[in-house]
Amino acid sequence: MLGCYDFCGHYEWTFEWLRQQGGEPLVVRYWEDAICRDSQKHAADLIRAEGFAGMKKYWDHTLVEEGAGFSVQAAPDHFRIDMHDCPSKGFLIRNGLAQYNDYCDHCMGWVEPMMKEAGFKIDHEHNHCGQCWWEFRRTADASPPSTPGEVKEDVRLRPGWNSEKMDRFPKD
Repeated sequence: MLGCYDFCGHYEWTFEWLRQQGGEPLVVRYWEDAICRDSQKHAADLIRAEGFAGMKKYWDHTLVEEGAGFSVQAAPDHFRIDMHDCPSKGFLIRNGLAQYNDYCDHCMGWVEPMMKEAGFKIDHEHNHCGQCWWEFRRTADASPPSTPGEVKEDVRLRPGWNSEKMDRFPKD
């Protein structure tokens, strides 16, 4: 049986293997089908049923179990996660594992379709170093995301935060 962190290396290797077999479209389809609509169906059900409260239940529980360094901000009109220390990307970095071109994209690869189906949109950036931020709002809400420093524990204020990102999932 694989340990939690060993899984991350195999997961990342799988993304690259899929890319080699069928290109990026196959990887994205895997994220949507195998993760979003299968292994994380319980998250989708919770978020569809409870909205922002369901997001808080899901991510508070999941990120604590994974040992993530994170903060959340829950408000009536949005939910925000600032990831200061992603345990899975951190594992890959510490162990020199780099098979797939952007491991971090798998989160948007399964979370974005789940949120879209539940009536939410996402603003997101990651820096390829185990830090990212997410803001979830209802699709009809035209509010822009917070600006750097506007929220407590904003990951964008960390020394070394890098605004370079790969936008495989551009805004509509």
